[in-house]
Amino acid sequence: MRKLPVGIQDFESIRTENYVYVDKTAWVYKMVSEGKPYFLGRPRRFGKSLFLSTLKAYFEGKKELFGGLKIAELEKDWISYPVFHFDFNAERYDADISGLMSAMGSNLRPMENIWGKDAADDTPAARLKGLISRAYEKTGKKAVVLVDEYDKPLLETTDNESLQNEIRKILKSFYGVLKTADAMLRFVFLTGVTKFSKVSIFSDLNQLRDISMASAYAGVCGISAAELTGNFKPELEALARARGMSYEQALGEMQKRYNGYHFAKGPWSRDSEGMFNPFGVLNTLVNQDFAYYWFKTGTPTFLVTSLKRIDFDLCQLSEGITIPADSIDDYRAGGDNLTPLLYQSGYLTIKDYDPQLNEYTLAFPNEEVEYGFLNELLPLYAPQPPDEQGFFVSKFFKDLRDGDVDAFMNRLKAFIANIPYDLKYDAEKYYQNIFYLVFTLLGQFTQAELRSARGRADLAVTTKDTVYLFEFKLADRDSDDLVEAALKQIDEKGYLVPYTAGEKKPVKIGAVFNTLSRTLGKWRAARD
Repeated sequence: MRKLPVGIQDFESIRTENYVYVDKTAWVYKMVSEGKPYFLGRPRRFGKSLFLSTLKAYFEGKKELFGGLKIAELEKDWISYPVFHFDFNAERYDADISGLMSAMGSNLRPMENIWGKDAADDTPAARLKGLISRAYEKTGKKAVVLVDEYDKPLLETTDNESLQNEIRKILKSFYGVLKTADAMLRFVFLTGVTKFSKVSIFSDLNQLRDISMASAYAGVCGISAAELTGNFKPELEALARARGMSYEQALGEMQKRYNGYHFAKGPWSRDSEGMFNPFGVLNTLVNQDFAYYWFKTGTPTFLVTSLKRIDFDLCQLSEGITIPADSIDDYRAGGDNLTPLLYQSGYLTIKDYDPQLNEYTLAFPNEEVEYGFLNELLPLYAPQPPDEQGFFVSKFFKDLRDGDVDAFMNRLKAFIANIPYDLKYDAEKYYQNIFYLVFTLLGQFTQAELRSARGRADLAVTTKDTVYLFEFKLADRDSDDLVEAALKQIDEKGYLVPYTAGEKKPVKIGAVFNTLSRTLGKWRAARD
């Protein structure tokens, strides 16, 4: 087994300790040749820190680390510059302002040990400005400033407006130095998950070139299909053997679970190459097992709770959300429009672009994100006993696999009964969201298609030998005639037609959800 850099974000360690490295150095050369101040937004665990570390090694002139890589063919000078590298990953920021001050201090002190510190520099901004000035005076070379996860203090305090305002003021002053000291700077690069639009930090730091959705930089982070097969073919072959698959099947499973991210803005977004999540890819190859690795590293709590707070229509997540192109990078902290943040955080990605309307359609990029995210949401909408968490959806599937429709429906009724009665939301939409979550999560075990167009039942679930077609009637009463109307609709609308050519037996289920009693009412299953 070759060494794969799972969780290793230091370029020098990867190169000197003989880890497999996906060569991204052509983008390093392109960036340093074309401009100076940049911002790159990508989801967490997507390779931002490693790319920033690669830039650090390049600007420190460590030519020996780049042998055999693309940049070795392009760069001739290999000049060493003063490099100031800030990493905001290590601290927690949600308690009080001390977390930010600690992070800034721990970043600044090692640099001040090298370049000195003026006693009058009593704020983080003054200390940074002093560092840049002294480095320029001592070396005659302009400095390089690299900031990793600039927005972590802001993301962690989204639900604490007063603390976030304090943090924003400090960061505004700190990053403002990068504009006033421009004449002494060779290169500036900030990374983060989101670009907090319409707030003071970026309105003042308006010289940054945002390459987050530039088609020329779509592949700067993540792993393309060509990079996956070109760099990891031995590991893919080993994965296939371990899972009892062909090479093509293993590659297809990787595609379903970890691919599908698009980072190009405008007409190119439809045709841009999908990128694999590198954290999921590397963990799968090392463990020789498919799992939701990226999602298990943590999802912002405020994001999932905010979706419930604003009564978000969850069905949009799979069907696709259409938004104006100008708003895709316009996340405003504290607002109710979470769609830009869902995209920037990696939970949604671009699926289509309409050039006439200048609109994007966003949806889940892959199965890992879809099932991981919905599993995270479900307990918020329908709290379950601790011993049921994470298992009850598989029990639903077992009922259908065993052909026991009544057990399935009774389990669904009991599940809904656990939902608090005193809802502050639109009750009908709330229960539609519950149905959406349960039935979509069934797709982990079987093919489950929710209604997305005229001519399809509310739900079709395919098991080994049976196709179950569900049609639900939402009404303020419970009666046999509504059940029969649901079954009749399946026949009259031809919902069974797509399934008649196969050998699977179709089973129709008509059911009533009573919006007054907020419970699943009568149902009946019928076989053709």
